[in-house]
Amino acid sequence: MDSSSQSVKPSTSGSESNLPKKSLEGYAIPKVTFLVVGICWFAMFSEGYDLAIYGAVLPAILDDPAWKLSPAMAGSIASYALFGMLIGAVISGTITDIFGRKKVMALCITIFSISMIIAALAPTPQLFGIIRFIGGLALGGVIPTASALTIEYSPIKRRSLMYAIMYTGYAMGGVFSAFLSILFLADHSWRIMFWIGALPILAVPFILKFLPESLEFLVVKNRVSEAEQIANKYNISIENIKEAAKKEKMKVKSTSNTVAELFSKQNIRPTIFFWITFFMGLFTIYGLTTWLPQMMRSAGYPLGSSIGFLLMLNFSAAVGAILAGVAADKWGSKKVIIISYLLASISIALLSVKASMLVVYGLVGVAGFGTIGTTLILNAYISKYFDTKIRATSLGWALGFGRIGAILGPILAGLVISWNFNLSTNFYIFALAAVIAAIAVIFIPKSKQGEV
Repeated sequence: MDSSSQSVKPSTSGSESNLPKKSLEGYAIPKVTFLVVGICWFAMFSEGYDLAIYGAVLPAILDDPAWKLSPAMAGSIASYALFGMLIGAVISGTITDIFGRKKVMALCITIFSISMIIAALAPTPQLFGIIRFIGGLALGGVIPTASALTIEYSPIKRRSLMYAIMYTGYAMGGVFSAFLSILFLADHSWRIMFWIGALPILAVPFILKFLPESLEFLVVKNRVSEAEQIANKYNISIENIKEAAKKEKMKVKSTSNTVAELFSKQNIRPTIFFWITFFMGLFTIYGLTTWLPQMMRSAGYPLGSSIGFLLMLNFSAAVGAILAGVAADKWGSKKVIIISYLLASISIALLSVKASMLVVYGLVGVAGFGTIGTTLILNAYISKYFDTKIRATSLGWALGFGRIGAILGPILAGLVISWNFNLSTNFYIFALAAVIAAIAVIFIPKSKQGEV
């Protein structure tokens, strides 16, 4: 082992090769962490824009005389991408544990960028819905790969914080989509927003060149020399990763049973309650993200202000997620998630009550932090909770099941609006879902890694 390490040191600079290697066991953050987190942040930003843009332009699409969409049909189209994400999250979460992270991430970004171009050109809502489904397949692969890489390249004592920073990209993508919609929708067609969403494809060559593969994946796959080259290049130690891999190999001889491992005696209870939490959390998030501008517009707010609420929802999620990441590192993810979901449920329910603009923006901000922001910490929680060999699989399948809730959220909200129910009904439905999510987290047991 030592000789192999010496053999690859000449590939690094002389100053770096003589430096003591940094361990990922403590608080110190090596340079490679910022590189990986930055690239993964961009991937999540692109995904956040792609998913939020439909809600931002939905009022304009409903007003498009060429398509003549009903609220029920619009809700169904919103769910096409989410249905694709359900399949994509399950498939990619499993194959990245088998084939690696980097190429899967680059492929996903390429596919959903191309889908945005076709969506911008779609002549009918039917074709638009189909291509949104295809794009969703790729979108579903971004979260498991970005999550696994961020967790694996972050110091253990900083994982929640670094993960939260990475995942703010999703919320900032939503902020960017709302901001651009406020600027352009009044004077341009909604299609220009989808053209903008295709730009991430330009970053794919950079990702393939500079994003390092998962060290833990390489070691588990017996590609130790590759892992050592990366570790030497970025001057980090992988001794603890090697030790962890040895323990994993004693427990399992292949990764072909990673899905079955989720339902083993020791994992079935947390798996079930994580799945319930993801279902209710994503039900709330995508229901609000899709319909909040239109719901607030129906309540009497102008289009610009209605989109502004979507901007506030995502911006508060981005800021709140960082604060929640710090709190999770200090007090534990479980407590932070439970409290956040409960605060979100109260805020969402109060949106049904007429209040001043300042109060409404405040309530939307708390709702964004407690739903989108909390899910960022929830993703980090499950990624830390399970063993390395099933880390991406556990997150991918939980997100996959959660996508069922994400699919139902926009559909149910659209049906409620089509049935002319009281406007407050949707707010109460989403508030109840947040309460159920909080209760499910309470029943997740402490993990053998000590994650709480």
